[in-house]
Amino acid sequence: MTNEPTKTTIYDVAEQAGVSLKTVSRVINRESSVREKTRDKVLAAMQELQYQPSQSARSLAGRKSFLLGLVYSNPSDSYIIRAQHGALQACHERDFGLLILPCDHQQKELADELIRQIRQARLDGIVLTPPLTEDSDLRKALERENIAFACVAPRVIDNSVSVGCDDQQAAEAVCEYLIKRGHRRIAHIGGHCDHSASELRRTGYNNALQRHGIKPQPHWIETGDFEFSAAKAATQKLLQQTPYPSAIFAASDDMACAALVAIHERGLRVPQDISVVGFDDSPLAQQTWPALTTVQQPVEDMVELAVAGLIDKLSEASLTAKAQPPSVLNCVLIERDSVADYSA
Repeated sequence: MTNEPTKTTIYDVAEQAGVSLKTVSRVINRESSVREKTRDKVLAAMQELQYQPSQSARSLAGRKSFLLGLVYSNPSDSYIIRAQHGALQACHERDFGLLILPCDHQQKELADELIRQIRQARLDGIVLTPPLTEDSDLRKALERENIAFACVAPRVIDNSVSVGCDDQQAAEAVCEYLIKRGHRRIAHIGGHCDHSASELRRTGYNNALQRHGIKPQPHWIETGDFEFSAAKAATQKLLQQTPYPSAIFAASDDMACAALVAIHERGLRVPQDISVVGFDDSPLAQQTWPALTTVQQPVEDMVELAVAGLIDKLSEASLTAKAQPPSVLNCVLIERDSVADYSA
């Protein structure tokens, strides 16, 4: 019977290099406060002992868990899949783990419950997605508890890391495109009022129409709450008008798909009778009939940058350092088959 070789530990590295456990911790965690000569000794010991630091070893040495939380409330399936992919990519590149924390943004005492989960899981920080980024009470509670966090598409810029896209400009681009195709009766199905993106996209819609001398009519604007059933009902209401709109701009692909269903059930054709544009460029946009013209929202990139920024901030001396300017990514209009030139 043979004995398996003893696994090298962080304590062995410290003894081999002749330094303290704390110094090895700093080298493992890539802290800049270690002298180059000392760092080289530790790295040489790690190589000689063939030591590979595990996440638990890094946590033990640095009193960090190297775990982040991705917090979301009732997003579309497509959104959360892309958000998770972006977060996992950033964590993988930086040797962090990721914990998914779904919640209800309308829950009473949300901040207390979320902070309890963060403490219990020993998370180093969290990433908030809309509409949680709009919750000023939650952000204040996190700051009060000295919990680092990043925000995806926030309305308010504070000491958190902030990454978003220009929703207003993207909505303006959609309406400019429809107007260029000859449309003037352009309806808008907006998202939930809790999301700042809903307001920004509606503002972009209004601005573009007014720029071309088109007065937005109240009966052209409906709310779909980012939900299929609500958006379908909103479309049915729009189609009862005489004349009905020649184009519908929905603030999400899910709502645009609901519009397609309502239009087809009415016996109308897309895009021959009415054009439809969505927002997100989710996989669903390429699976509809006809394929959906939409706005490509860089959800994956936004979340990846937010996670990367949060990890960078965790390496700084203070979590209350002066806020950095938010990163604003561009959206792109993707032309497919759901828009046609207007013909009377």
